[in-house]
Amino acid sequence: MSDYEGGPRGERGDRGDRGDRGDRGDRGDRGDRGDRGDRDDRDGGGGGGPRRVRRSFGKPRNRCRFCKDKLDLVDFKDIQSLQRLCTAQGKIFSKKRSGNCAKHQRRVKTAIKRARFMALLPFIG
Repeated sequence: MSDYEGGPRGERGDRGDRGDRGDRGDRGDRGDRGDRGDRDDRDGGGGGGPRRVRRSFGKPRNRCRFCKDKLDLVDFKDIQSLQRLCTAQGKIFSKKRSGNCAKHQRRVKTAIKRARFMALLPFIG
């Protein structure tokens, strides 16, 4: 028989061999972070106080170009507007990148596919 003694982990103990670290001695007791239990001094915490409204002073909100112009129909024959919604490779821009709403993004998708089928737009750049 071999000179292996002990249970499945041998004489290393329950947690295995930790080397020179011991009982987390190299990291300290994390006393430099302070007490984490008291978080009442933060704004916007889980308390029942009034919530602050965030104001955006940057770029104005990106609205759908079709909703701005009050267009309900996306015409597949309008190649200039459809090309602005595609990459140079011919991929359709995402809703987030193009700024379209979900309703008009679906209509743009079908209009681009119809224009491709009618050979008005290329399938690949």
